[in-house]
Amino acid sequence: MLVKLHIQNYALIDQLSIDFTEGLSIITGETGSGKSILLGALGLVLGNRADLSSLKNDEVKCIIEAEFNITAYNLQDFFETHDLDYEDTTIIRREILPSGKSRAFVNDTPVNLSSLSGLKSKLVDIHSQHQTLQLSDLSFQFSILDALADNTKRVASYKRGLKQYNALVNALKKLLANQESENQQYEYNLHLFKELEEADFKVEEQEELEKKLDILNNVEDIKLNLSEAIQIATGEEFGAQNLLHSLENSLQKISGYAKQYEELFSRISSVKIELDDVITELESANESVDFNPNELETINDRLQLLYSLQKKHQVATIQELLEIHERLAEKVGSVENASEIITEKQKEIDAVAEKLDSLAALITKARNKAIPKLKKQLESLLSELGMPNASFSIEIQPSEQYLSNGKDDLQFLFSANKGGNYGELKKVASGGELSRIMLSIKKILSQNTKLPTIIFDEIDTGVSGEVSNKIADIMQQMGQYMQVIAITHLPQIASKGIAHYKVYKKEVKGITTSNLKQLTKEERIVEIAEMLSGKDISESALTHAKELLN
Repeated sequence: MLVKLHIQNYALIDQLSIDFTEGLSIITGETGSGKSILLGALGLVLGNRADLSSLKNDEVKCIIEAEFNITAYNLQDFFETHDLDYEDTTIIRREILPSGKSRAFVNDTPVNLSSLSGLKSKLVDIHSQHQTLQLSDLSFQFSILDALADNTKRVASYKRGLKQYNALVNALKKLLANQESENQQYEYNLHLFKELEEADFKVEEQEELEKKLDILNNVEDIKLNLSEAIQIATGEEFGAQNLLHSLENSLQKISGYAKQYEELFSRISSVKIELDDVITELESANESVDFNPNELETINDRLQLLYSLQKKHQVATIQELLEIHERLAEKVGSVENASEIITEKQKEIDAVAEKLDSLAALITKARNKAIPKLKKQLESLLSELGMPNASFSIEIQPSEQYLSNGKDDLQFLFSANKGGNYGELKKVASGGELSRIMLSIKKILSQNTKLPTIIFDEIDTGVSGEVSNKIADIMQQMGQYMQVIAITHLPQIASKGIAHYKVYKKEVKGITTSNLKQLTKEERIVEIAEMLSGKDISESALTHAKELLN
């Protein structure tokens, strides 16, 4: 409910703070006193567009702040979704700067107007002639029926199931589309896959093959140099091996004279041992080097296959070929296993559809049971509101489609006259009739669901007498379940409120401002008497005002 409203530098309002109460509150005031300004300020703080014309003084920023008690509205999920801090007592603030820019905050967290507008629908319902257009909206008609049918949890469960069902159906469509596309490419992909499968390349194979090929292509040069190296090392007269042997013998002869000579002898001995080992490996390498034309051909063929596949797939390494091989395996497998995957997906869809059908049947049953009750309550309320011949024809027909809230098509038709033909509300009901129908619906909804604060903006236009009394009674009854604020010109309605506020203008130093104050009991008697008889209040008007209040 709206707990407090603070307005600063907005339209004709300098500064104003007002507390609101539970139940039915009344706002009265002369035409042009500023009642619409209050609605404008409330709309602004809840996300309506603003411009510099909103500022009373265009050199100072405009601030509008509204405090709401939202304990009963179950809005934690909304706050979490929009990344806002939840508080049972939530404060919304809107600022319009002299530059024309505006800022909005929820519990001191900056918020965009889109999120604020979403929050607005959950906090305040401003009932005006324009809102009666909702009556012809199918989803609104369903919401009325489902409120009486106690379908809230069933419909919420159905919607979750429908979301899952649609996701599965879309996944199946994608599978089928992919299958059709993959089928067209299957033979070619299979050929590419088998080609790579048969090639069976290993990650480091290319480097090894290229090294072997380099050796085979240079056998003569390798063998010549190996032979020369062996000759240099083992030559009889000047070979490194013989010379090193002579050096070793010379140092051995003097190694006993000093430690220095002994160390030199030891080092030369180590070099001779290493040289002997190198010569052995040189001889072995020389013997193993042999030109093998068959091996050369095999390696060339293998490398040509590799280069051809790399060029074909536009890659440069075996690793990339292996990755392509893996992807091709998936594509080929997806086609070969498609039927099985599609069958499993269809089974999932069928299982969810079965649950949806069961839920939809329960929703339909509850709706059918609620229709006579809704029809009876609406017609009874409208009769009290001066429409004794008002009649509704409400029918639901089964649908083959999964709709957003079940599997029902709804016909919500109306006739205002006895024996008249039924038609769509927007076509057969006048503006005044639509207002009374909407009031009746809100009355029924207030007893069956948690509605936000509702503001009736001069719903009494064009009515008087007993009808106005009944409108007042209905709003008073609604006030038992929710916060109701009524802007009215009728004393019969004004007298029914728990709290009564008056909007008035005053002029100070040639400047007109709008103000709002809560009336005391005595002030309220005077205000209602003035509504009855005008500025010249008679004793009979005061007596009548007291009677109305009592």
